Amino acid sequence: MYSLLQVNFVVCQLFALLAAVWFRIYLHSSKTSSFIRHVVATLLGLYLSLFCFGWYALHFLVQSGISYYIMIIIGVENMHKYCFVFALGYLTVCQITRVYIFDYGQYSADFSGPMMIITQKITSLAYEIHDGMFRKEEELTPSQRGLAVRRMPSLLEYLSYNCNFMGILAGPLCSYKDYITFIEGRSYQLTQSEANGKEEIQYEKTEPSPNVAVLQKLLICGLSLLFHLTISKSLPVEYNIDDHFQATASLPTKVIYLYVSLMAARPKYYFAWTLADAINNAAGFGFKGYDKNGQECWDLISNLRIRQIEFSTSFKMFLDNWNIQTALWLKRVCYERASFSPTIQTFILSAIWHGVYPGYYLTFLTGMVMTLAARTMRNNIRHYFIEPPEVKLFYDVITWMATQIAISYTVVPFVLLSIKPSILFFSSWYYCLHIAGILVVILLPGKKTIRGKKIQQEDHLSQSKKVEEEQSLLGQNSYLATNNVRSQQKKVTPRYSTLKQ
Repeated sequence: MYSLLQVNFVVCQLFALLAAVWFRIYLHSSKTSSFIRHVVATLLGLYLSLFCFGWYALHFLVQSGISYYIMIIIGVENMHKYCFVFALGYLTVCQITRVYIFDYGQYSADFSGPMMIITQKITSLAYEIHDGMFRKEEELTPSQRGLAVRRMPSLLEYLSYNCNFMGILAGPLCSYKDYITFIEGRSYQLTQSEANGKEEIQYEKTEPSPNVAVLQKLLICGLSLLFHLTISKSLPVEYNIDDHFQATASLPTKVIYLYVSLMAARPKYYFAWTLADAINNAAGFGFKGYDKNGQECWDLISNLRIRQIEFSTSFKMFLDNWNIQTALWLKRVCYERASFSPTIQTFILSAIWHGVYPGYYLTFLTGMVMTLAARTMRNNIRHYFIEPPEVKLFYDVITWMATQIAISYTVVPFVLLSIKPSILFFSSWYYCLHIAGILVVILLPGKKTIRGKKIQQEDHLSQSKKVEEEQSLLGQNSYLATNNVRSQQKKVTPRYSTLKQ
């Protein structure tokens, strides 16, 4: 049964990939109305859900339908709170019934997986509508202002956003405005105002092709799947708590196997998330603009950056590049809005959203300690290792090793799921990283030293400048930046209205 569910998932995703190519070619926004694109995307998504999960797929419609009803009857002032509680509560009830009534320990493709993505979309959109239709402009952060939705979506738009075939099985999360812009065919347009500020001119460019990006991501999928089917199976995480291994292995061997076994557990996520990204790209969704070299960037909704993950030199760097869209969701609905202890609240929400296995909670509680400890250590010692380059390289190597060990130590319960083997693992390590992390948080000053503040401010300014430069290029949405890359810009009669959400 386990393998059947896995096969169903892969088959459905491959079908979705072919459907995405068909959708982009034959139901292109220039040929088809937004209404038809919404209908087809929704019906295909529901069909895939029924094929993969049977009648459990009705939960997707029930959760979305009731959430939409709540939005309508509660109003924009408080609907985000009610939608958040309902969507997360409904997801939790489904997870409890699946885990403790049906198939405990079946860590496989299940109907609660898509519901996790739908929960993200329901809550994100509720907050975006609240920001756009209730809160004052000056109360919003720049990111909230950019994502704010200023009109209530129709039921069809809402279902299409939640249940479209491109993201129904494995996501990733995307903002409502980005999705509607894609459906309506405004992803590749640039609106410029004339100098007098009165007249608007619409420019069109040759639409960038996602073919190269899709092929590259499919190659990554193939390599990840091959790695998972060959090497990963020979390096089980469970071997870390094997009695014989614990009794005979030396400490260096235990550390190395811990790192290697957890690294080998990641390719299945690389496969699933990269394939999901490729499906969206194949449909024409996910174009972000052009980089400084004029290369197309199809990473608007990408969910991971493999190189940054494997070479992370800090806990934060790992988390920022792993499950990126979920991290953004946690930041937007929790961290930025928390009135106290935003880090703690964010980890608690992440644990609840992931499911009800005890291992999840052990992982996120441990991750909370590791994050606070890593932040404290970085604030207190990093500024001593900025220069010269040789010292910085030494620091990077040491922090890479420490980060990889800490990440591996933290996520073992996430893989083991149950509380008994998780406690057995931590006990075999004598809770050493827990103790070290707590001591760091308690004994070292939490606030930055004066020099540390100066260094971080300089880093922040340089990073902000770099980000602004990149956004300046990408924000031109590929058309000003590509005057040197693509030819022929033609002026056309305005046919599309600007985004009003």
